[in-house]
Amino acid sequence: MVTPYELFFDGVIRYRFRMILRCVLLFVLLCLAFPKLVSAQEPSPATTAGSTIAFDPVQATQALLDTVPVDQRAKSNAYFEGGYWLLLWNFLVAAAISIFLLACGLSARLRDFAERRTNSKTLEVVIYSVGFILIVAVLSFPLVFYQEFIREHQYGFATQDFGAWFAEQLVGLAIGLIAGIVGLSVLYAVFRRVPRSWWMWGTLVAVFLSFIGNFIAPVYVEPLFNTYKPLEDPKIRDPILAMAQANEIPVKQVFEVDASRQTTRVSANVSGLLGTTRIALNDNLLKQCTLSEIRAVMAHEMGHFVLNHGAKLTIYLGVVALIGFAIAQFVFDWALRRWGTGWQVHGIADPAGLPLLMLIFVTFTFLMTPVLNSIVRTTEREADQFGINTSREPDGEATVALKLGAYRKLDPTPLEEFIFFDHPSGRARIQMAMDWKAAHLPCPNLDAPEPATN
Repeated sequence: MVTPYELFFDGVIRYRFRMILRCVLLFVLLCLAFPKLVSAQEPSPATTAGSTIAFDPVQATQALLDTVPVDQRAKSNAYFEGGYWLLLWNFLVAAAISIFLLACGLSARLRDFAERRTNSKTLEVVIYSVGFILIVAVLSFPLVFYQEFIREHQYGFATQDFGAWFAEQLVGLAIGLIAGIVGLSVLYAVFRRVPRSWWMWGTLVAVFLSFIGNFIAPVYVEPLFNTYKPLEDPKIRDPILAMAQANEIPVKQVFEVDASRQTTRVSANVSGLLGTTRIALNDNLLKQCTLSEIRAVMAHEMGHFVLNHGAKLTIYLGVVALIGFAIAQFVFDWALRRWGTGWQVHGIADPAGLPLLMLIFVTFTFLMTPVLNSIVRTTEREADQFGINTSREPDGEATVALKLGAYRKLDPTPLEEFIFFDHPSGRARIQMAMDWKAAHLPCPNLDAPEPATN
């Protein structure tokens, strides 16, 4: 699933932009939200009519989890738990880059360079933005290289050689430059126009840019990295289109994406707005999953579309961005009073203060990680529920959760899941599927006629 975070969900966009856009545009495209926790239901064993054999969803869940070999479970846990440390390292690197640019005066010198080249405040921001983005890209590259290339190859998830991977990094950098220039130019125009209430108007800009990003990225950016072609196999295509038609999703074909040229991961999405709606699944899903598993995955993705998760997350973004910008105004003004002279930063409209804004927002985002993950996890849970009711494939839902467990820890502690998981854990997803299966076992007495009453 792709989120507007993911930009919100677990699709290819997150894989593409990586550290560059997270550092450069993090305060522009904040995609956080307050959690709306889903209450867990106690499963109850169900018995088929005319049988004394009870189906226990708890035992069924554990039996499925026990099918995963110990060595595979250990590898998955090590990979996912390593991501906890990478979360910290990404924050520390972004914070260190911000402090370095301020403390050594490089940000101020870059601003002075832009001022000498133009009398236009907008062009000054453009020139500064280009330099800033390139500096951040260079300084963050070692961590990106380890996280997205070395580590992915170590665990067997990456399929690209360095040349192909680096070429895509350059494409991502070019896109980051364009997005950063546009976003920062708009934001600093707001800062100059309303220097006292910039935090409120900045929220509106962040929400607007988030909406535009949701619209543009899946349809116009992703094809720069992968080839989309119509799915030809009617055994797979037709059931997907039937589910789409039943849920009034305006599509007439399904697209296959050649993601195997980059990764071994499975993924799919239903994305687009205003006539650009598209259903896509990657070729790894076709190669690694059964038809029932594919139906379960695609029904889940349709759930995001039908349940308007993109719009809902945009609203949550507005709420949390408002809080973030309000905090940023307070911290920014306090920091300028204390260190502004040494940093040569003159106010919020001064682009030399961008590293300070980045520092504030990466800190805010890091501390809000459980909130972010909870809201995304909640929408994923809702999509799971929609998907299983649409596909009616509880076994497919459960077995595909086991396959996703290759790179997601299957059985975390509740606290671990709350803090670090932006999707339900494998155990939670399998348990939900088995609960659904237990509740929908054949029960002929439900079809019996009601007794006559006087």
